[in-house]
Amino acid sequence: MIKISFEEYRQSASYSELCGHRIAHWQSGASGNSRETILLIHGFPSAAWDWHYQWINLAKAYQVITLDMLGFGLSAKPKNHRYSLVEQADIIIALLEKKGIKTCHILAHDYGDSVAQELLSRHESERLSFAISSLCFLNGGLFADYHRPLLSQKLLKGPLGFLLSRFMGKASLKKSFTRIFGPNTPPLDEDLDILWGLISLNEGQGVLAELLQYIDERHVHGERWVKSMQSTPVPLYFINGVHDPISGQHMLDRYRKIIPKPHTTALDVGHYPQLEAPEQVLSLYTAFLHTCRS
Repeated sequence: MIKISFEEYRQSASYSELCGHRIAHWQSGASGNSRETILLIHGFPSAAWDWHYQWINLAKAYQVITLDMLGFGLSAKPKNHRYSLVEQADIIIALLEKKGIKTCHILAHDYGDSVAQELLSRHESERLSFAISSLCFLNGGLFADYHRPLLSQKLLKGPLGFLLSRFMGKASLKKSFTRIFGPNTPPLDEDLDILWGLISLNEGQGVLAELLQYIDERHVHGERWVKSMQSTPVPLYFINGVHDPISGQHMLDRYRKIIPKPHTTALDVGHYPQLEAPEQVLSLYTAFLHTCRS
């Protein structure tokens, strides 16, 4: 499988001041061309590097745009900042406006699912500066009451989280990722090296506790987000790694129960389908995009 190294990732990044923060972003092809655009939104605690395999292949037929959200990867990681899913949506909107993108498909994962839900809600209330052509979710807390965070996440989110984050290292990342990946698709050491490099860049582990406040924010906005999912004419798709203890089979079951005419696929992997089954995710997603044209 083709991989992008840490240095290739860093060297290919562009940077813009968006909503008062320095944000790293990437775009395939020239802006404003005739190709359809796909927006990729990453999850917690990683970065847009998660999408490297899908990026390389989707960029052959689509204009693809992605970013490291505030607090992640190569982007700014301000200390003592009140990180918000709503602010992340604002940053994405600012990026697409800067690029002149008026319509896009969205592929999102984990934390990015919630940001995508916020974008969809604004789309439904005509408060978005671009149109969403389709929206595909990978594993994530689409329904706040069904999200099952790891104990380590609960501790980091708690009052001593800022202290615990100081002791976090690649070994603890490997332990957590091994728990959430599928039994037959464990995380690769080379991937963990890159992911830890992106997390720890500019002492990023120090803001993880602040980023984890998104768990509470999901409860604040969840009802509005779910209503938008239930009423939208935008084509929706949910690809779920069922062995994920955080948002696996139980999240898929809930989706199928409350989303009208649910379009879903269950995969024999864990929380990171795009890394655990990259070819499968690419195949399923491109097939979904073709259905959106018919």
